[in-house]
Amino acid sequence: MKIKTKIFGEIEIADDRIITFPSGIIGFPELTKFALLHDEESGSGAMHWMQSLQEPAFAMPVMNPLIVMPDYNPEVEDELIKPIGELLPEEILVMVTITVPSDLKNMSVNLKGPIIINAAERKACQVIVEGEGYPVKFPVYDILNAKKAGE
Repeated sequence: MKIKTKIFGEIEIADDRIITFPSGIIGFPELTKFALLHDEESGSGAMHWMQSLQEPAFAMPVMNPLIVMPDYNPEVEDELIKPIGELLPEEILVMVTITVPSDLKNMSVNLKGPIIINAAERKACQVIVEGEGYPVKFPVYDILNAKKAGE
């Protein structure tokens, strides 16, 4: 499948790289087909893009939350993840969305609404984590800079 994207230009997505969100994502229930991309030129790095295949101008920056919070382990009700199939620990990929404002020092990730991907079935869902343990805007600029500097 070939699509024109805002960030990557025209790209080809192999069928086995398509991730289906049976219920869409929060705020965009009609967007159900995505591909997880990274910028080839900058390497695989911390930031990836969840690129919509239905709306080429829509791509969300995402990252593995363990990069900025090594003990991230939210409890999610089984009912919320049932639509993406049986999850085996080695087949689970968790991503969080990144907010990149004009002042990069205010960059944050949403630990409250992770994206859970069943890599074996290429199905995913975005859930809301209950409780106050994980914020919607968790600041990451200083953490990422420290990691980059090798601290």
